[in-house]
Amino acid sequence: MTKIVFDIETTAFPLDSFDEVQQQYLMKFSETDAEKEEAIRKLNLSALTAQVIAIGMLNPETNAGKVLYQSDEKISWSSEDGTIEYIAETESGILKWFWETIQRYDQFITFNGRSFDCPFLMLRSALLGIKPTRNLMPPRYGNRVHCDLLEQLTFYGVSRKYNLDFFCKAFGIPTPKDKGFTGLDLPEMFRAKRYKEIAEYCMGDVRATASLYRKWDEFLNIE
Repeated sequence: MTKIVFDIETTAFPLDSFDEVQQQYLMKFSETDAEKEEAIRKLNLSALTAQVIAIGMLNPETNAGKVLYQSDEKISWSSEDGTIEYIAETESGILKWFWETIQRYDQFITFNGRSFDCPFLMLRSALLGIKPTRNLMPPRYGNRVHCDLLEQLTFYGVSRKYNLDFFCKAFGIPTPKDKGFTGLDLPEMFRAKRYKEIAEYCMGDVRATASLYRKWDEFLNIE
């Protein structure tokens, strides 16, 4: 069975890019400054209010992979060990590459992909007129096509959910959060044009997910 691990990074469009009616709708339950700040933060999580700024993919058996990321310059480079290629693209280019790549694998592996990455990619692609090559939302109970590690490690929500960073630390796996920033910092980093750091952060999440998958596959994947 061929396998691929993937993860996406997103950032919201500016609030003033939406018309007045849309802005009122997005902020209608926000009265205090804290509530407004939280509402704006949540814009990063919806395909209707945010865009894909990076997608990382990694073969967990060979450790070879790619990251396609948004940048205002066409810059490509490789990791020091030569296993990871980084390619600058537009959002449409990133999504087209993703759909061309994902169809070649039997199983895809994510962390919380069923609740976030997969529906985001499918809806965002539709909004940009890009046709998916496969269904990223197969039946929930089963992992042969989609192994969502958050689902597996919580036994489909039976036990408490933790984020990727917490699971990785519990299993002794390094995470990109050790670099001093998290996904919450990505919108500001994108505005500051720190594109390379975003791309490397994305691959850090992918590598962490791949390492977590190996732990799950070795100790908990009992059929």
